[in-house]
Amino acid sequence: MKKQLFIFIIVACVCISNTCAAEEVLNWENCVKAAQEKHPDLVSAQEQLNQAIASKSIIGSDLLPQISTEVFRKRTDTNKVITDNYQYAVTAQQLVFDGFKILYDVIAADKTARSKLYSQAVVSSDVRLRLRTAFVELLRAQALLEIVKDIAQRRKQNVELLRLRYDVGKEHKGSLLTVQADLRLAEFEVAQAQRDLVVAQRRLNKELGRTALKPLKAEGEFTITYADTEKPAFESLVESTPFLKDLVAKKESAKFEVKSAQADFFPQVFLTGSYGKKKEKWPPDRRTWYVEGKVSFPLFEGNSRFAELSRAKSAYRQALADEKSGRDGVILTMEEQWAQLQDTIDYVEVQRQFLEATEERAKIAQSQYSNGLILFDNWIIIEDDLVAAKKAFLSAQANALLAEAEWIQAKGGTLGYDDVYEKQ
Repeated sequence: MKKQLFIFIIVACVCISNTCAAEEVLNWENCVKAAQEKHPDLVSAQEQLNQAIASKSIIGSDLLPQISTEVFRKRTDTNKVITDNYQYAVTAQQLVFDGFKILYDVIAADKTARSKLYSQAVVSSDVRLRLRTAFVELLRAQALLEIVKDIAQRRKQNVELLRLRYDVGKEHKGSLLTVQADLRLAEFEVAQAQRDLVVAQRRLNKELGRTALKPLKAEGEFTITYADTEKPAFESLVESTPFLKDLVAKKESAKFEVKSAQADFFPQVFLTGSYGKKKEKWPPDRRTWYVEGKVSFPLFEGNSRFAELSRAKSAYRQALADEKSGRDGVILTMEEQWAQLQDTIDYVEVQRQFLEATEERAKIAQSQYSNGLILFDNWIIIEDDLVAAKKAFLSAQANALLAEAEWIQAKGGTLGYDDVYEKQ
């Protein structure tokens, strides 16, 4: 018997050890680092930036000389007389003037690349909000599981107390059935909290850029770091947000696209030169070269240039409207999120006082009911108030952290926000 008990203890210890080892403990800094390395949205945003930079280089290459080389052999048959011609040459073409169209295209492409850079920051800000939300929700799920376990244990003790009083005739069956139903509800909430915990783990895994579900434990406190209790100047703060910078860059790009469309009405001037050798036999040794200038001006293109200019001007007016709407929208969002943050911070303290009062009442009521000084109906109401107060306080704490994350996202905080804040 002792040997079997010893084996059982060893197996239990090994199982517990394996379970603990399999659970990955992550603090907020670990989550940020992991998301920065693997989150697919960040990878996608970086690739969009790379494409915009490459597009700028492609457009800018038209400002440089276009050099090509050719080597060929030409055979002709005239009245059964076969003649061979060999030639090789290097040809260069340089754009001399095009109304600065390509230059405007390069500047527009540069503004587009800058827009993608700010868009990357916007994506990072959105990822931070989702990551922080997932992290806080896992903290909440962990804490709630402990709370409902304590509640279930308390409900079990209440059932035992009621059974004793019912057996001696001091309580009726309705009271016993009520506490038994409360216990069943508490057990259900424990099972529900365990399922919610797995969902929260899945959500955090997803925001970390992982595909497979891995058991996680969030390590952190329900503490506000960036309260910003003094109301900031939103009209000035908005100028530093990546969302608005993105809109401004798009507007600037659209402005230079208008200039590019206007430049289409100017002629294009090219200078072309070629140098090579040719002869009827290989290797050719007879030198040949030429230099020519060319002016190109389209006379009629089915009104396409006017339509392109009209389209470019319309896109620019749209970008101006988007910038104004975006600025006003960000200011309103910051005002709302800052107010919500202050409300949730204050509400945490309100719920803290309610919880302290309810815990004290429950302690007193438990003793009074055991001694027959208060009725069951009064006691069970206080017990229910205690359960509600514990859950409400946890919810207030978690909501404050979520409001903090929303406030940081509203003012454009990215995944690197915490590092920048610490250096200030």
